[in-house]
Amino acid sequence: MVASALAFSLMGVCVKALGGRLPVAEVVLARSVVSLLISWWMLRRAGLNPWGQRRGLLVGRGILGTAGLYCVYLALIGLPLAVATVLQYLHPTFTALLAWPLLAERPGWRVWGAVLLGFMGVAVLAAPGGLGAAAGAGAGLPALPLLFALAGALLSALAYVSVRALRNSEHPLVVVFYFPLMALPLSLPLVLLQPVAPTAAEFGWLLGVGVFTQLGQIALTYGLMGMAAARATAISYVQVPLAALWGVWWFGESVPALAGLSALLVLLATLLSLRAGVAPAVAGPRPTQ
Repeated sequence: MVASALAFSLMGVCVKALGGRLPVAEVVLARSVVSLLISWWMLRRAGLNPWGQRRGLLVGRGILGTAGLYCVYLALIGLPLAVATVLQYLHPTFTALLAWPLLAERPGWRVWGAVLLGFMGVAVLAAPGGLGAAAGAGAGLPALPLLFALAGALLSALAYVSVRALRNSEHPLVVVFYFPLMALPLSLPLVLLQPVAPTAAEFGWLLGVGVFTQLGQIALTYGLMGMAAARATAISYVQVPLAALWGVWWFGESVPALAGLSALLVLLATLLSLRAGVAPAVAGPRPTQ
């Protein structure tokens, strides 16, 4: 989960570096092509059947992930990198809430504590005077990118719960494969309606989007299949300070003193979630690795 957070934070850098000239559908398509090729090669190398067993749920996971990806990219284009990442990282809270009724995974007090600490870290950065204000947004964050970020968090949580539900029937590489398999046909028609030729630099950033997203998806899927959903996603809060770091390094976004407090809260959330257990509401088979 920590590795996935690092990869996704670098994916955010690549999307932000594109600058919004290319349509979001074209970014999703490029990511899908790169990821599909890598996934197919990995499946063939492992000698696995790529189509899986629970195909309806696999397709649903791919569609939810694709919709969430559109929202995340639109938020990254319209908001400062750190602010967009902070708002997206409401998804551990949504995941913890959804995993209880949908997966019968009742979070223990440490998980709820980790979710609360992570949410407080999000609130510190998103509040007026936090990273938004430092980036010139303050209380005036644009409404549409803000809504995209929140929708992305909810859709991501639904996708992560579905990944967790697939743990006993599907290999992680099969789950990863269905994401670009669904994203490709959902993005190609939109690209054909408004094609924009990327420059050489943009092509490099698009390649980076595909590679880092693929690495993040693989690490994320293995993490969710080996750990309860609420606990696993609480660990991924570590992406918040990483995004702030990349924002300063690559884009010159200033970070206020409150970012230190936020980073501390996120670190405590991660450490607490690593020690946390989950009390299942019903008995069930052990997750397969």
